[in-house]
Amino acid sequence: MAEASVAPASRTPIWFYVVAVLAVVFNLGGLFSYVSLQLGGPPAGMTPEQTAYFESFPAWYDALYALTVHASVAAALLLVFRRRIAGPVFAAALGLYLISSIWHFGVRDAFAILGAGNLAFSAVIGAQLAALWWFSRFSERRGWLK
Repeated sequence: MAEASVAPASRTPIWFYVVAVLAVVFNLGGLFSYVSLQLGGPPAGMTPEQTAYFESFPAWYDALYALTVHASVAAALLLVFRRRIAGPVFAAALGLYLISSIWHFGVRDAFAILGAGNLAFSAVIGAQLAALWWFSRFSERRGWLK
C-alpha cells in the first residue's frame, strides 16, 4: 500500500526574519529619536535656528510623531511574529509619516532650516516604511504571515 504524500508547509525563509529584525532595529532608532527629543530637547550641535525649529513643534505634531514611531515599531514587531496585521499597521505608519513630511517640508520648510541631509534621511524613512508595507503584503501572499 502506497503512503499518501503530504506536501510540506510553506516554510518562512531565514531572510524573512533578517528583514523583520532589521526593520525593528531601524524603527527603534526612530523611537529613540522621539524619546530623546521629548526628554532632552533638540540634539546638541544645532544652530539657534534649528533648535528653535525643534522647540516650536505644536502638541498635535508631537502626538503625530509619537503615533508614527510607535506604529512603525509595532508593525516591525508584528512582522517578526509573523502577524498579518503588520501590513495595515505599516500602511498607517506610512500615512502618518507622509502627513508629518508634508507639514515639515511643505508648511514649515524644514529644508531651508535643516538642510538637504535631513530631506535625504526623511526620504529613506519614507521609503523603508513603503518597502516594509510592500514586504508585509508580499509575505502574506506567500503564506508567511498568519
